[in-house]
Amino acid sequence: MRALLGIILSLVATTALAATLEIDTGHGRRTFDTATLLGRSDIRTIDVPGDIAYHRTMRYRAVPLRALLGDMSPDAHLQFVAMDGFAAEIPAALLLNDRGAEPWLAVETPTAPWPKLGDDKPGGGPFYLVWLHPERASIGPEQWPYQIASIRTLTDPASRFPAMRPDAALPRDSAPVRGFAVFQHYCLACHTLNGQGDAKLGPDLNMPHSPTEYFREDTLRSLIRDPSSLRRWPQSRMPGVGRDTLSDGDLDALIAYLRHMAGRPRP
Repeated sequence: MRALLGIILSLVATTALAATLEIDTGHGRRTFDTATLLGRSDIRTIDVPGDIAYHRTMRYRAVPLRALLGDMSPDAHLQFVAMDGFAAEIPAALLLNDRGAEPWLAVETPTAPWPKLGDDKPGGGPFYLVWLHPERASIGPEQWPYQIASIRTLTDPASRFPAMRPDAALPRDSAPVRGFAVFQHYCLACHTLNGQGDAKLGPDLNMPHSPTEYFREDTLRSLIRDPSSLRRWPQSRMPGVGRDTLSDGDLDALIAYLRHMAGRPRP
């Protein structure tokens, strides 16, 4: 029995060490495995207060993300794809910010796996984008992707998904245009719109209907601020978004965008 247990533990450790991360920032695809990342000279032990996934201070072995990305234009756009279909869209300018918000790639150590994220849910490993001092660059909860499988540069969402764009005749400072920017920042990681988008977690926000068509505005606001105040189920992944992250003005703009898109022709 003891020998069998040793074999099982060895297999678990081997599987964890075999986790791989693909990075393609336009200079060719590179693959990193757990052992390679844990063996880097720039790996550090960091403490992350208020961790988004675990809702408490967490300690990680982590590598500075900028060191893995290499030379990259601030105008580039990155997509972090998770194993469960979550697809976080993060502008390179945010990752390269000079305001003191530091992006780190946390690497799960096979001998000390991270806790589960909840009942019947896996942990956040094997790779997780965490931030030190996120408030200095207004980093939102969608910009903490975990269970990362790949990182790649793409054109921005407005270019890739034309069916999401509001009417081009609208002024740039109009509420729907500003709301489209808010949508990209907070919603695109989980939701599609008009059938376009890379995420596979949440429902489409305009097909067959917009939430502005079946929720009263006050109910929709409550859903965005605190989903659990309206409905709860074990598989729920939608986090609430407080005013310290999404201002009332930005929420107004987001709802204006969704209402505007509901009035435009659907594909």
